[in-house]
Amino acid sequence: MATESSSHNLTRTKTALVTGASSGIGYAVVKELAHHGFTVYACARREEVLRDLAAQFPKGNVIPYALDITNITEIVQLKEYLATHLPQQCLDVLYNNAGQSCCLPAVDLTDEILTRLFRVNVIGHMDMTTQLAQLVINAKGTILFTGSLAGLTMFPFGASYAATKAAIHQYARVLHGEMKIFDVRVINAVTGGVDTEIADKGALPRTSLFHFKEGLVAFEERKRMVEKSQPMSADKYAHELVADILSSRDPLDVYRGSWATVVSWLMLLAPYWLVEWILFKKFKLDSLHAAVRRRARGNKQD
Repeated sequence: MATESSSHNLTRTKTALVTGASSGIGYAVVKELAHHGFTVYACARREEVLRDLAAQFPKGNVIPYALDITNITEIVQLKEYLATHLPQQCLDVLYNNAGQSCCLPAVDLTDEILTRLFRVNVIGHMDMTTQLAQLVINAKGTILFTGSLAGLTMFPFGASYAATKAAIHQYARVLHGEMKIFDVRVINAVTGGVDTEIADKGALPRTSLFHFKEGLVAFEERKRMVEKSQPMSADKYAHELVADILSSRDPLDVYRGSWATVVSWLMLLAPYWLVEWILFKKFKLDSLHAAVRRRARGNKQD
């Protein structure tokens, strides 16, 4: 009987679930997994985009599923749906990729912004993992997260986004150790520059401490960070990440996207004061600092 079961497992079509699948990295990873023979559940809020994605493949290869990961009720409903559709209750890949960016000075963040950001970038992924973990365990599969260089270093005007990514990095580290007991791999993709639409295009609030000439220049420089860093295409990123999924390695952290490896080594080897000095120069914070000092001196003279 055991032999028959093992043989059946070998012929089972592998399955994957990708959140944030309507654009960017998620969209590209869905395509790459489907090209490798996976049946992929593509999840996002914009179901019409998912249907267009599914239409690029033979029927049943990519299955669109409307999902808001900030809604625990919808996640539980997804779990119930998968329980009736997955072969042998097995999910080989759970890719927690959905995300939201935020580019604002740390002291300009509102409770509403913070709550939404952590629900999308952290709590939603934790809820997905909790609800679907048994399906991945059944498959002895892989759980992945889209981490970020922002979770490792000091990118100005990105404190909230950085905090969410640092939280995911640490969550993945602990989960890696716990899931190893069940022969499940956990991969945290520490992501550098990738050509996607995630960048925050919002304006600096007029009430901001940084709303003056040099502050606005620095803020705009920060918003153009990815486009000026020769970002990797989402398709190339997906190709490399799916290779990580298909490999037998268990690395925890993989570094994907432009500058990912360089910055990770810089953070490991350089003292923090040097890292901060480099980033001050890159994002024109030194000019901003000088302007603030000039204003302070002018106020004293008055």
